[in-house]
Amino acid sequence: MTESNSQPSYRITDLQENDRPRERLYLHGPKVLSNAELIAILLRVGVPGENAVQVSQRLLYKFKGLGGLHRAPFDELCEQHGIGAAKAAQIKAAIELGRRLNEEGPAERPAINSPADAADLVRYEMSALEQEHLRVMLLDRRNKVMEISEIYRGSVNSSQVRVGEVFKEAVRKNASSLIIIHNHPSGDPTPSPDDVAVTRAIIQAGKLLDIDVLDHLVIGEGKWVSLKERGLGFS
Repeated sequence: MTESNSQPSYRITDLQENDRPRERLYLHGPKVLSNAELIAILLRVGVPGENAVQVSQRLLYKFKGLGGLHRAPFDELCEQHGIGAAKAAQIKAAIELGRRLNEEGPAERPAINSPADAADLVRYEMSALEQEHLRVMLLDRRNKVMEISEIYRGSVNSSQVRVGEVFKEAVRKNASSLIIIHNHPSGDPTPSPDDVAVTRAIIQAGKLLDIDVLDHLVIGEGKWVSLKERGLGFS
């Protein structure tokens, strides 16, 4: 349906000055802004009937939050009313910068003291993957991260995953322990029977190689599960 040309165009400047996202950022910093307000700063202007904040709220509702915007195909984002290629590129670029900042982390290699520490390093990126990816986080004797290696892409099940591949880099890098991590593109991180079977097989192989398997994390949309915490595959 074509929008009526008589409908007024709403801009951020139509808001009271204290309610404008950019002015609020100047005064109070970015942490006080909602996700919609931060996106509105990127968009700058809205469309007839919606200011930039309202357009941002619509996008977040349509794609179910920032994670959905991160996963959304570029073409689909361009098709949203009031977006187009330029604004879609700005949104994607901002999200990618956030992902790279999260990945870069501190100069010193992070130490893993809990399942949450490991999940925080990968969940931002892995929650947006459209296929299952199996990765291994290699740790030294002080539980500091040496490397995160991608081992497998596709369905993670006991008949396809070669346990030897899981330990290949760990043996080469002389890692003391490792954490298995894979994602569920469905968004539901509930471990499957195959996830548990893979975990058992990897743990047994680790005992033979004297490499501790500390955990197996399943990453979903905004959530993750530790198989060790749930007692699945670990005994």
